[in-house]
Amino acid sequence: MKVSSNVVKLLVAAGALAVAGSAAAQSKGQWAVSAGAAQITPHVTSGAITAPALPNSLGDVGKDTEPVIVVNYGITDNISGEFTFAKPYKHSLYGAGAIAGTGELGTVQALPPTAFLQYRFFQPTSAFRPYVGLGVTYAYFYKETGSFRMTALTNPGGPATTFSIDNKWTVSGQIGGVWNFSPKWFLNAALVKTRLRTDVHFSTHQGQHMKLDPNSTVLTLGYKF
Repeated sequence: MKVSSNVVKLLVAAGALAVAGSAAAQSKGQWAVSAGAAQITPHVTSGAITAPALPNSLGDVGKDTEPVIVVNYGITDNISGEFTFAKPYKHSLYGAGAIAGTGELGTVQALPPTAFLQYRFFQPTSAFRPYVGLGVTYAYFYKETGSFRMTALTNPGGPATTFSIDNKWTVSGQIGGVWNFSPKWFLNAALVKTRLRTDVHFSTHQGQHMKLDPNSTVLTLGYKF
């Protein structure tokens, strides 16, 4: 996962300042739940739609922001397990390459539930705790809907083109930080990078390989039990 060096420096600096403070931070055996929002921004490298199609007919995918819930459990004072799930994301699909500028070609809804194993720095009593995590994601795609533009590009003069996207298991990396501003309440912020490659299948018997590799930004407010 590529993360700006400035982000890392900021987390470390904030943590160093917070060590002197004290709050009831998450420790072994403690549960925490937080809610907020997450934005998923795909970083697309697209293959071309297979023949018959205009050469270099590529694709792109828009970003979306939705509510998210994060559940965390302290396995030890420094190791935590986390599960993240959200309201379904709705992504718009666009043309790129030779078909750039053709407008919205379709939409798809996606659910990417992820389970992370995290390492949290500093002691449980620290007011600020940066962390890193490695997780497993299941990317589930559904409600794929093509527009008339998709039909015009893939099957001009024919019936409406439909499509499906393969669901995939994959891995995600995470870097973030928790600010404990009271004995029970905290703010959580994280950046997540997911490695995601999948394939699109059109009803016209054409196909397309997509490397999505999305970045996710998560901000939540939480409570410790």
